[in-house]
Amino acid sequence: MGIWTSLRRLFGGGRPGYEIEQLAERLEMTVEELRAIQPRYRSFTVPKRSGGSRTIDAPEDRLKLIQRRILYRVLGGLRAHRCAHGFERGRSIVTNARPHTNMRVVIGLDLRDFFPTTDARRVQRYLRFVGWSRAAAREIVRLTTWQGGLPQGAPTSPRLSNLVNYRLDARLDGLARSFGGHYTRYADDITISLSEDRHEQVFTVTRVARSIVRDFGYEVNERKGGVRRRHQRQQVTGLVVNEGIALPRETRRWLRAVEHHLRTRGSCSLAEDELQGWLAYVSMVHRQGAGAGIPDA
Repeated sequence: MGIWTSLRRLFGGGRPGYEIEQLAERLEMTVEELRAIQPRYRSFTVPKRSGGSRTIDAPEDRLKLIQRRILYRVLGGLRAHRCAHGFERGRSIVTNARPHTNMRVVIGLDLRDFFPTTDARRVQRYLRFVGWSRAAAREIVRLTTWQGGLPQGAPTSPRLSNLVNYRLDARLDGLARSFGGHYTRYADDITISLSEDRHEQVFTVTRVARSIVRDFGYEVNERKGGVRRRHQRQQVTGLVVNEGIALPRETRRWLRAVEHHLRTRGSCSLAEDELQGWLAYVSMVHRQGAGAGIPDA
């Protein structure tokens, strides 16, 4: 067995030269029907929590249906790096935060315009690598990318971003491990934690991580992330990790106030679906963070 075949099997790809006919069959259409699809998107902006706005490119219904088939029937069996926690089955913001609990230093890097900056050419190369023929890979790229990158709003974009960035994750994981630390990524949110707080080490890890990110075509958002030490609040994907995993103090206080209003007045400021969403979120954090020292809300 050759090295390329072995690597393809590691990633879960099809056999070399998997053709467009097999792609069309998986998507339950003919090759002619597949090629006749014209990708169309509706663009709009939504506000970011941190300020500013984010552009969403939402596929039209027909295209969205095909993208969902691609997601489950083409991309579903492929393997992302173990350090990628966003949009992966069995992983969450809690599993993303857990490796960084009780560490001396937590380094955060936020990638600017993550989805649209994930180049369509990288998607093409990845699909060819895992075994799709040139024609089949071209069709998948045509149906899942927009204006040269991954459209934020397509159901395939989160999964593709993890698959395409396997090497990025591997290099950053190797960097963290070489300094006795841990690495995880949740979409555009990169975290590296270190068990020792040595200035030269922290500087080197941060510098090299930034260099690796640039190698893959990304830019760091300087307004987010940074270095947090034990005497500061160390937060990873919205969870405090200084001593185990915890919701931020202000969130816990707000939830106690909501519960108090419910007990004393029978109502609160949240709609029923919002309240249920928050209760599910808190339950998930406590359940998945069990054993990581989560304080009571």
